[in-house]
Amino acid sequence: MTTDGAPSRDGLDDKVNRLFAGKVVRKDLVRKVKVGANVPVFVLEFLLGKYCASSDEVAIQMGLQVVNDTLANNYIRPDESMRAQAIVKDRGRHTFIDKVKVRLVDSDYWAEVTNFGHKNVHLPEHYVREYERLVMGGVWAQVDMRFEYDEESRGKNPFWIDKLTPIQIATFDLEEYRRIRSEFTTDEWLDLIMRSMGYEPGEMSRRLKLLFLIRLIPLAERNYNLVELGPRGTGKSYVVQEVSPYSALLTGGTTVANLFGHMSGRQKGMVQIWDVVGFDEVADLQKMPKEVITTMKTYCESGTFQRGQEAVSGDASIAMFGNTNQPVDVMVQTGHLFAPMPDIIRDDMAFIDRMHFYLPGWEIPKMRNDLFTNHYGFVVDYLAEALREMRKHNFTEIIDRYFSLGAHLNARDRKAVRKTVSGLMKILFPHGQVTQEELAELLELALDGRRRVKEQLKKMGSFEYYHTSFSYTLQETGEEKFVGVPEQGGRDLISTDPLAPGTVYSAGVTSDGTVGLYRVEVSISNGTGKLKLAGGVAGAMKESVQRAFSFLQAKKTDLSVARDLDVSDFHVEVIDLLANRVEAELGVAFFVACYSALRKAPVSPALLLLGDMSVQGNIKPLRSLTEPLQVAKDNGAKRALIPIENKRNFLDVSADIMEHVDPIFYGDPKTAALKVIGAN
Repeated sequence: MTTDGAPSRDGLDDKVNRLFAGKVVRKDLVRKVKVGANVPVFVLEFLLGKYCASSDEVAIQMGLQVVNDTLANNYIRPDESMRAQAIVKDRGRHTFIDKVKVRLVDSDYWAEVTNFGHKNVHLPEHYVREYERLVMGGVWAQVDMRFEYDEESRGKNPFWIDKLTPIQIATFDLEEYRRIRSEFTTDEWLDLIMRSMGYEPGEMSRRLKLLFLIRLIPLAERNYNLVELGPRGTGKSYVVQEVSPYSALLTGGTTVANLFGHMSGRQKGMVQIWDVVGFDEVADLQKMPKEVITTMKTYCESGTFQRGQEAVSGDASIAMFGNTNQPVDVMVQTGHLFAPMPDIIRDDMAFIDRMHFYLPGWEIPKMRNDLFTNHYGFVVDYLAEALREMRKHNFTEIIDRYFSLGAHLNARDRKAVRKTVSGLMKILFPHGQVTQEELAELLELALDGRRRVKEQLKKMGSFEYYHTSFSYTLQETGEEKFVGVPEQGGRDLISTDPLAPGTVYSAGVTSDGTVGLYRVEVSISNGTGKLKLAGGVAGAMKESVQRAFSFLQAKKTDLSVARDLDVSDFHVEVIDLLANRVEAELGVAFFVACYSALRKAPVSPALLLLGDMSVQGNIKPLRSLTEPLQVAKDNGAKRALIPIENKRNFLDVSADIMEHVDPIFYGDPKTAALKVIGAN
């Protein structure tokens, strides 16, 4: 800081003032005024850009005075609506800043002027045609209002808008913006964008700066689907709420009509009106109708959706923000990183697969004073216009200049990575001049964010998402580079430590290759040979357990457990380790668990038991071995007990799995139990 209280300027400040004169503002001024006025940043900066776009401290102080006066005299606080109405009545007319929404009642348009507190204000119709956003969510504007007794309503609606000026810059010259960008180095430009968002990049790592930039991609890239989950207080929804007048932030649930328009097509939906639709506190989406999620799933994939007979398209990007309630290492160990989502989304793998980038919110620090900048940045309105203008351009093919994407990326992964790179290009390199090293950095970040999505889908146990070794190849040298994420890998759900007698691991697989992984726990108490099932053991699983128990009772003498079985009750609990509720038949695992509990001998550690059985003890093989063995390997299994009928399927299993998981084949339940109990 300098002695007169103004922040010291650096070389970047001088450069942006010289090259972008009148389009930059000192960000500490925004915070000073923001404290006293609850208006969006783009409204404040519109005023600051008008009156304080100077490098002369005296001029800045005078401009600040004008801004404060304007806010004092022309900005209506919500609790002052009656006073504002009285001023218009007394003076006959008044100009002020407020948010204006318009609705159609019968065949008349009525404006609701939010803080002014009146819902039936007359408005010239041409404004509705010029500014569509008036009818969807509203627009911040400078409003010239007059008072005139309305004969028709007998004075009930006496307010008339004469002139409405939206608070957004009138013109934007993209060619000038691109030309001036080429006069900055990449580092300078990155820091300028960070300062424009209000942050001071000085102490930040390169990765952190780039993660902040990811938040801007939905503003620059059409139909981009971003999810950010992280701790509270990291400013997740700030960009959508404050930086751009072209984005809308929803808190709480919403309706299909609101998001996607009315069936009649008379009113457009938010995805057609706004550039970005943000969902704050995604947990609240739990209350939304299922139809919203279904329509959104289609929209997130293709940018189109069905309303009535019509297929409609929209350009809006979707950004979802939510709070994590646990540290990330706990989330990684006990579940997956989409756990904070409402189950209407969390359990819908196809929906999650449509997310282009998962921004790890836990890597972003909580907002502290020293993270905010006192230097110059773009007036956010100017930045918002630049990003909006860039939406018309496309950089998705730019990767192909130097790189090709690895074999593990399917069509959806490629689309996600290309869109992320394109978005980052528009923010950092709007002029399109980028070196191979710079492009590689953007590509690695894009692969990182998409792989995080894929890893979670893999953890949910669906085999179709098992290809997560993301890589790219340098065309020049043919060198392949792999990109990992810190949270990757299995969770060692299958313990390599010895287990208590009566505890075993098992798995089931559905016809579409989704794997369920379970821990079966059987405990014994004094009783009369009854089977007691805990909640959660239902459907096909319950039937398979009952069949296995009937076989155990019928063969108790052959198995030398008759005496113990008659004086014991069996309590069964099945823990769903992947929490994906896959129907699984676990007869053999249950049988072995009972035998282990009766014999008071544990099964060998790091073992997975596969297969089901009939009432007579005939073994039922699995549909497929590849998927359950892959899940088992990823989660710490070293051996697998496999029905002998599945031996031929073992040929389909990859060498990588064979190397890590030893097969033990069995033909009947007793052999199965004897092979794995004790120190075998």
